[in-house]
Amino acid sequence: MNISNVFVRNKYQCLHLCRMIEFSKFQLANGLRVIIHRDPLTPLAVTNVVYNAGSKFDPPQLTGMAHLFEHLMFGGSKNAGDFDLPQQLAGGENNAFTNADITNYYQVLPGANLEIALWLESERMGFLNLNEKTLQIQKEVVLEEYNETCLNEPYGDAWHYIHHMAYTKYPYRWPTIGMTPDHIKNIELENVIEFYSKYYHPSNAVLVITGNVDTDQSIHLVEKWFGTLSAGKPIHFLPEFEPPQTELKRKKLKAIVPVPAVYMAFRIPSRLDQRFPAIDLLSDLLGLGRSSRLNELLVEKWNIFTTIDAYVNGTNDMGLFIIEGKLNDGESPEKGEEMIWKALKIIKSQKIQPGEMSKLKNTFATTLEFSSLSNLHKAMNLAYFENLGSAEMINTELGEYNAVEAESILVEANTILKPENCSVLLYYPEKLP
Repeated sequence: MNISNVFVRNKYQCLHLCRMIEFSKFQLANGLRVIIHRDPLTPLAVTNVVYNAGSKFDPPQLTGMAHLFEHLMFGGSKNAGDFDLPQQLAGGENNAFTNADITNYYQVLPGANLEIALWLESERMGFLNLNEKTLQIQKEVVLEEYNETCLNEPYGDAWHYIHHMAYTKYPYRWPTIGMTPDHIKNIELENVIEFYSKYYHPSNAVLVITGNVDTDQSIHLVEKWFGTLSAGKPIHFLPEFEPPQTELKRKKLKAIVPVPAVYMAFRIPSRLDQRFPAIDLLSDLLGLGRSSRLNELLVEKWNIFTTIDAYVNGTNDMGLFIIEGKLNDGESPEKGEEMIWKALKIIKSQKIQPGEMSKLKNTFATTLEFSSLSNLHKAMNLAYFENLGSAEMINTELGEYNAVEAESILVEANTILKPENCSVLLYYPEKLP
């Protein structure tokens, strides 16, 4: 077989100050993007497949579809039958997750058994068993998960309200698990078959292989198991335009929770926006660790909150900057919100000292370094970045963060952290009957 007729091949070796992840990138004739990173220091191999099929692709009246389908992908296939048994016999483990943008599937197993993982992934990409029995079983599993994590867990419904307030048109307005249990109950076999046909095919996926593997042999195995699969039809994702937020939104909620809580969500640009690194570092300045600005004021100095945090959700498209905190006994949610606004006013007027900038950037670099020690994390990150735009970003991200100036962070604080760009959720404890 002439490999050059099957693949479009390029080699990327991106040097950086702290790290370099070398990888080879290919594309099958059917559109499947393939990335291989060789690490001879481990006996293991990892396969990671990302489908551009997160919850934003759910039908609006059947939200939770993408997450439910993640469960269905473990129901066996035409030739493999049970998915877990051959994987376990090969000494491996597997799992998956769904978020607003993607669904991610991974396997970890001895490098000598790589072909088994590729066979299984190709089977469920092209020949998944979808039947009424499996659908009903997995619907019950997901509904129980919904009850446990959203309805019966304190603050578990926060994301339902936050997403619904922060987005009015865009399909981020529901959480990944679904807007309501009824949406999940109403999903029929014909709906999941349609979802599978539309989103689960080579041209809508990225396959990453990392670990103790031979690159040329991996190419051969990928072509063997994936090369004959149909490319699938092009996907035209045209969501409704989300207008800018122009006024403060607030919801007060009585719930069975241990303490009052405040959640604040601010709209931010997309993950690929050049402003994102500064915004991400702003979230660390405000919420990362005991020396963070919000913790020093709201927990240590004013003793209003027991915990306070700030982070970005990092969605591909327009995202959210979240501040959330649990209040001390005797403090009301209204007082908590008032004091957060007071703290933000102070923070937005204070210069960021050189030592703080160094700490922020060093912490980010350390996180990346630790992530690069794990072949599973490298596989996930390579797949994530390739789906986002280009796998090369795994080697350029650190430079983008190192280039952020303190003044840029303060500009973002004053641009984003204002009432007309905010949705507030206040929790009031309700006593058990």
